[in-house]
Amino acid sequence: MSTTAITGPAEAAEELRSLSRSGRLAAAYRELPRLLKELSEDQLLPAGQLLSRIDADEVLRAHPGQPTITIAVTGHGTLSSFVPALTVELARHGVLLRPFVGDFDSYVFDLADPGSALYAATPDLVACVLDAKVVFDEVPLPWTPADVARALDDKVHLIEQLAARFEADGRGTLLLNTLPLPRSFAAQLVDHRSRAVLGAVWREANARLLRLAERNQAVVVFDLDPLIAEGVPVSDPRMSVYAKAHLSTELLARYAREAAHLARGLLGRTKKVLVVDLDETLWGGILGEEGPDGIEVAGSYRGEAFRSFQRVVKQLTHQGVLLAAVSKNEAETVRQVLRDHPDMVLCEDDFVRVVANWRPKSENIRELAQALNLNADSFVFIDDSPYERGLVSRELPEVAVVAVDGEPALHAARLLADGWFDTREVTEADRGRTEKYREELVRADFLHTFSSLDDYLRELGVTVRLAAVAERELPRVSQITLRTNQFNLTTRRLQQAEVRQLAQGPDTRVLAIHSADRFGDNGLVGVVFTRTVGERVHIDNFLLSCRVFSRGIEQACLAAVLRQAARSGARAVVGTYRKTLKNGVVKDFYPRHGFTPVDRAALAEPGEPAGAMDDDDATEFFVHRLVGPPAVPDHISLTESFERDAW
Repeated sequence: MSTTAITGPAEAAEELRSLSRSGRLAAAYRELPRLLKELSEDQLLPAGQLLSRIDADEVLRAHPGQPTITIAVTGHGTLSSFVPALTVELARHGVLLRPFVGDFDSYVFDLADPGSALYAATPDLVACVLDAKVVFDEVPLPWTPADVARALDDKVHLIEQLAARFEADGRGTLLLNTLPLPRSFAAQLVDHRSRAVLGAVWREANARLLRLAERNQAVVVFDLDPLIAEGVPVSDPRMSVYAKAHLSTELLARYAREAAHLARGLLGRTKKVLVVDLDETLWGGILGEEGPDGIEVAGSYRGEAFRSFQRVVKQLTHQGVLLAAVSKNEAETVRQVLRDHPDMVLCEDDFVRVVANWRPKSENIRELAQALNLNADSFVFIDDSPYERGLVSRELPEVAVVAVDGEPALHAARLLADGWFDTREVTEADRGRTEKYREELVRADFLHTFSSLDDYLRELGVTVRLAAVAERELPRVSQITLRTNQFNLTTRRLQQAEVRQLAQGPDTRVLAIHSADRFGDNGLVGVVFTRTVGERVHIDNFLLSCRVFSRGIEQACLAAVLRQAARSGARAVVGTYRKTLKNGVVKDFYPRHGFTPVDRAALAEPGEPAGAMDDDDATEFFVHRLVGPPAVPDHISLTESFERDAW
């Protein structure tokens, strides 16, 4: 990788071309986000065309453990620009794409036949891209709104059947989209009454598509109308006629961006914390100069813009995004504004922590990450100062930095542009996350009052409940597999349907971990997946929220699993660990608790079904012979129940 400073879009584009010409793109893959963030919107697709030529295996040889996702693309029209757009959007977020592309107009065959090449590719995500021609290709000529209504009904019914087939026989997530209605079709009706009827039946059909996600846990449906409302053209008439590309390159590029946000979430790379600057970011003016009464939050056009931005931020916090402030100000003055300013939308209770001092913001963010027990790559930082943004980018390159530049009316759009916090579903646990993390910071402060960790843990009063997962807990368990990276022994991501299948399987168990202590109820904080094969119990994955690390909860639950295995007649328990870039903290979890390494070949049994995940060079296996299992730590009160409720 060149060490030349990148000073703008032109230099970044030339650096990419140079890497491509010299055959070094694969070797430099982990440096690409730095270049791609400098590119303009118009430069992204050409960059994607360069990146889509990279051999994924070559990247993985150069960078073992590189986050990778397999995405299958199928649909109705020509989608030649979709894969390059998807490739570059994923690369912007440090993710490598393994694409599978179906044949032209093959979506019905691809999704209806479990033996198709699409299913054989075992994609993590299937993007089925649809357009209005799937309907209008099948209406008679001349046509009426009633003809379109019948064709829409048939097509939506077909898509519903394909979604059900995928949920039954596929894995991962099926991504569908609403059907945009180009004016070129509505304008063929000369009377406004008929146009209104057409618009109504079209929207009713799209509403049916959007509701598919309510009934099918494996389905996500993107609504394209908000993108079109921003002025993205639906189609290019020439490309539609000549190349059968019925969605415009611009719309496919925006679609790819949204799909990349979804894929990022499926890989557990959703951001968790929003760190905001205050002066000229959350409010107008400089607090230290104007004072609390002089800052702009309402009452002027700029003040109303800042107030509007605060409303967006508050909306995010109530869906599980942790909010922190890092500002160069006097701490007590900042607290006074957050407590007492009558026009503030955000108040002190909306923040998990407010840091106001004169230290470098990168240091404050690093310390905040440590206090919250989160990696810095879980953070998004927004600031109006190029200096502060540059410093954070240099010192903490894994933090996503959002630039705002003195036009507060654009703050919200710039924050939301990259879907940093997008997730499949918001759970009740998400809505209470800020309070949970504030309690965690109180626990950390409580720790500092003790001379030893043992004394702290005894006084903390930790209680743990390990029990078979209940149906109402499926969304939270799925979310834990999607979002937990550090204490995650295999990093296998599971959708709700997959969790349900394991929870109901005759030989598999899904055990939910709940914890509480003197400061409150932590809720569902972890999960253990087990599978019985002959006289062995396999722990296919063990996950624990970063909020409750290092309290002995993991040891207590492992002890309970081993005891239950012995009671059931098992002779050994096998634990699986798959190394990733982020879970090194648990690499010795099994050896520390009495497990010994074992070769995969030594575990093979006649007729043994496929394991919970594919083996690869990063996968290690450990065995416990159920002699001398670990004890439940003295400071933990454990209750356990392995009996499953009837759902």
